[in-house]
Amino acid sequence: MSERYAQIQQLAVEHPVRVLCNLLGVSRSGYYEWRGRGPGRRQQEDARWAPQIEALFKEKRRTYGRVRLTHELRARGQACGQRRVRRLMRARGLCARPRRRYRPQTTDSRHNHPIAPNLLAQRPAPSRPDTVWVSDLTYLPTTAGWLFLAVVLDLYSRRVVGWAFSHQLNTSLALAALRMALVQRRPAPGLLHHSDRGCQYASEAYRTELETHGLVASMSRTGNPYDNAAMESFYATLKIECLHPLPPASPPDTQAHVFDYLEVFYNRERLHSALGYKSPVDFEQQLN
Repeated sequence: MSERYAQIQQLAVEHPVRVLCNLLGVSRSGYYEWRGRGPGRRQQEDARWAPQIEALFKEKRRTYGRVRLTHELRARGQACGQRRVRRLMRARGLCARPRRRYRPQTTDSRHNHPIAPNLLAQRPAPSRPDTVWVSDLTYLPTTAGWLFLAVVLDLYSRRVVGWAFSHQLNTSLALAALRMALVQRRPAPGLLHHSDRGCQYASEAYRTELETHGLVASMSRTGNPYDNAAMESFYATLKIECLHPLPPASPPDTQAHVFDYLEVFYNRERLHSALGYKSPVDFEQQLN
């Protein structure tokens, strides 16, 4: 009932109280009695929580819904229930960016290069970092046309360990991301590297790079994006949280924006549901 009274109080500036009470099915005497009592405990707590939730929502780049906001508050030692967070978000018009399905057409499997078997499907989930990497390519819209992005993701922690940009969708792009991951992580031989069947990953240059560093190649089945579901999910998240609904920017600005998202926000701050609502960096550090 108090929520209805609060609605009337908010709308009474523009509409007669009598009309609002009739529309919401409450009595005028009850409304005036409620208003005379002043804010109750719940309203006082809402008034305390609402600005904190809105500030945290903006701090997290307007990408967090009620679940992640609740976990972030708890991680900071502030216990607030999901129902209250959801209610206050609605009251303030705070809505995380909706997820959409993206179908990037970057895979060209019409080639004569050797195809590696799908070894990822035969393995259990990794129990430590740098045992399974997944890779893929995608496209980003800019004011000068498409900008292509290659990413290498550690499947254990979902951490981006390698990335590269290019205006051309070629093997050099995929190799640049792989070499960045190799330099930064220095994995032991035997690491499983999974990708789709694209010509970039099946090329002789890419296969040689894997073999040189003792990495084992694995590839998805034909036309089955679910074999590389972690990368598909990552790219969908990146495009929604980093690029949508911003208009296309110049290639340098797009690169800077995506770099900031990958290295500053995604790897170090963003809570991941598959990691128990920890960031990839924090999830890896808990092993030490």
